[in-house]
Amino acid sequence: MSDDEQELGITESKEHNPGEWYAEVVQKAELADYAPMGGFIVTRPRGYALWEAIQDNLDAWFKQTGVDNAYFPMFIPESYLEREKDIVEGFDPEVAWVTQGGHDELEERLAVRPTSESIIAPYMAQWVRSHRDLPLRLNQWNSVVRWEATETKPFFRTKEFLWQEGHTAHATDEGAWAETTMRLDQYQRLYEDVLGIPVLRGRKPDHDKFPGADTTTTVEALMPDGKSVQGGTSHHLGQSFADAFDITFSDEDEDEKTAYTTSWGLSWRSIGALIMSHSDDQGLVLPPTVAPKQVVIVPIWQEDTKDEVLQYSSELAAELEASGVRVHLDDRDEKNPGFKFNEWELKGVPVRLEVGPNEVEDEEVTVAHRPDGENAVESREDITAAIFEHMDAVYDKLFDRAAERLDENVREADSRNEMLGTIGQHGGYVKAPWCGDEDCEAEVKEQIHAEIVMVPLGEESAARAASEFEGDRVPEPDHEGKDCAVCGDDAEQTAYFAKSY
Repeated sequence: MSDDEQELGITESKEHNPGEWYAEVVQKAELADYAPMGGFIVTRPRGYALWEAIQDNLDAWFKQTGVDNAYFPMFIPESYLEREKDIVEGFDPEVAWVTQGGHDELEERLAVRPTSESIIAPYMAQWVRSHRDLPLRLNQWNSVVRWEATETKPFFRTKEFLWQEGHTAHATDEGAWAETTMRLDQYQRLYEDVLGIPVLRGRKPDHDKFPGADTTTTVEALMPDGKSVQGGTSHHLGQSFADAFDITFSDEDEDEKTAYTTSWGLSWRSIGALIMSHSDDQGLVLPPTVAPKQVVIVPIWQEDTKDEVLQYSSELAAELEASGVRVHLDDRDEKNPGFKFNEWELKGVPVRLEVGPNEVEDEEVTVAHRPDGENAVESREDITAAIFEHMDAVYDKLFDRAAERLDENVREADSRNEMLGTIGQHGGYVKAPWCGDEDCEAEVKEQIHAEIVMVPLGEESAARAASEFEGDRVPEPDHEGKDCAVCGDDAEQTAYFAKSY
């Protein structure tokens, strides 16, 4: 093996050292580098292309459901932030402040947005006058800064991160609820139909909901190391922000009413979940839905067959590209086929096509799948249809593998020792009856670093839990007549405990 090939390889093990393995995959697959300031990253073109694929899907779905994109300043006056006290209390430890502009001290501190409710809500108040102005649906694609004192983990934990944040105002509580769960549906759709990751959906316990919200709903994704990723959240804010920022409207009887608002967001943490969920010890694994290049063609020639193999490969690439396939022809002369195989496996290209003199002579193409190396020989005549079938097959493999992992790693516990032992031995989710007291979660968190990541939405929210597509996993409450697994008091809720990112 050449030095170049050795440099391409992943040296850490996903199973035994997932943290170092993850960092190595991110860098060697050319997704991101570490910035000179601690807590920040530089997103490379291949990494940003993944974010663009996520953005393209969500943005289209948002616009189909009445959302308009806008943009608000990244700086929020301190007086604006303080108008909703829960926002101030909830984010204060993580807010970065600007106190000087040029050589001049600012008269009022400016917060670098940790979230934008406090700068968007005042303008909603200006723009809403009548019930005819509702619902008002806005979204912005931007970055936010939360000055967390945690170790940098690209896409999972960075002080600055990219996301989208939607903000809406409605005439009724029912309308705001419908909005909240419609966005949760779209987040689930993204994970299950685009990223190949099944999710559980529910809500956060009251002590962990978004500051100022009535209810925070969530989709949770299980990673191979047994930890949960909060995949996206959609918040029913009730009237707290509308009261704080005077978002009112005149109804059909000309009576003044206070609006109901929502906010919802999904960040590039979804990229971290994508990498962690599917990739392996050979490098990055991507579903064809988001892969910057879905297919790579590797021609294999000797000097006397070079021209015909390259011609055949070029025609193949042109046909696939014309059919909408994101394809790359690797015709580099200075690299051998083995190096190219390793490089494109590292970079996560889902489907590889091999073309040698035998394929040219027989008018065929050898097809190999990235996740497992499965290969097949396809007729050149039907290659376009065959490639789309192979890409679907790759997606199904990734989803099915992740679904099996999730289904096998939701366990139940009825006692404190059973819960701690189960999480300690297996990871994953442990479903347990819970009294609703935050102190019981704190005890588990202190001993094993697990927390309540989700509770079921509940029967009253059944209509909001419905999904438009197959594979929906909506846990049901199951605590009636049971005692809290931690303290032994009467259980009031069903909680899903897990270690999390």
